[in-house]
Amino acid sequence: MKVPLLDMSCQHAPLRERFLKSFGELIDGGRFILGPHTQALEKSIARCCGSEFALGVSSGTDALLVALMALDVGQGDEVITSTYSFFATAGVVARLGAKPVFADIDPKTFNIDVKAIERLITPKTKAIIPVHLYGQMADMAPVLEIAKRHGLKVVEDAAQAIGARYRDGKYACSMCDIGCLSFFPTKNLGAFGDAGMVVTNNKALYEKLKILRVHGASPKYYHKVIGGNFRIDEIQSAVLNIKSESLNDWTRQRRENAAYYRKLFAETGLLKNGFASLPEAVYESSGVENTHIYNQFVVRAQNRDALLKHLAANDIGSEVYYPVPFHLQECFAYLGYKAGDFPNAESAAKETFALPIYPGLKREQQQYVVDTINRFYSAS
Repeated sequence: MKVPLLDMSCQHAPLRERFLKSFGELIDGGRFILGPHTQALEKSIARCCGSEFALGVSSGTDALLVALMALDVGQGDEVITSTYSFFATAGVVARLGAKPVFADIDPKTFNIDVKAIERLITPKTKAIIPVHLYGQMADMAPVLEIAKRHGLKVVEDAAQAIGARYRDGKYACSMCDIGCLSFFPTKNLGAFGDAGMVVTNNKALYEKLKILRVHGASPKYYHKVIGGNFRIDEIQSAVLNIKSESLNDWTRQRRENAAYYRKLFAETGLLKNGFASLPEAVYESSGVENTHIYNQFVVRAQNRDALLKHLAANDIGSEVYYPVPFHLQECFAYLGYKAGDFPNAESAAKETFALPIYPGLKREQQQYVVDTINRFYSAS
């Protein structure tokens, strides 16, 4: 049996004819940038996030970049974020001439350790970027309280968390100054290429983001500020509009797949014997649905690297998210961090990996995955 890490055919096949029809209409209409598909998508995503405004941009990375630009983050500023995320979270800070300041993670959720934030604040601190990693929101209430007390801006990196909810029921991207989404093809809602979205409840910020998205021009060819080419393509908006109708169902399937993994792992004894531990949905007991939407299903395991080789030999896909925390990346050596500074993140980098969790994953495939893991530990 083969079990890929991700198989999008089960999502795309039923929608194929709708995609082709939409592409034909785009070709005939001849409007490929910031047209009606993008306008419809922006309204849809704003509703999905429980926010007033949404603005389509060229990628999740550019969503983070333009968000910081709108908040005037620049040379000499400091931005506090997790040391454990996809590179864009920290990369955009450095690109603006600001200094990324890293915090360790909570070992249960893999999100930023909120208790570490306040002691990192200096007179140069401008913003905090909590990351909603793997599909579960960071602990936003204390983050927002700290930010308010110190006069800081908050940008939610919700690239992996569209539709995720906090313990009070609020959606990712609705609790901060600006929220950022990615529609990279592997996301729960993925385009056919790069695309992203910025979300806000602040009308003034929304108007500024609109200007920054088109090189800082308002009106066209008149530039009071320097922005960038951060426009989403109309073809990506068309794809996302079609796929967004299935997002709730796909989220439900991911959550059901996660629950079935928990059942299978519990039945094997892998958890009881300490060979593996599963992701914790920390707000689940509150009764709020979609507190974790499982963009990834990340397992912590003993002897991980040997296990990954065993899985690959048995045609099971897996991935390490992420093998090197930011503070140990060569490009950030100038910041002066060293191994041992953030032990929780470093342990996660050495011990965790993601299993297939995509919508359409079959129960027998999940059974095969867990049986294969169990065979590995039974033989060791």
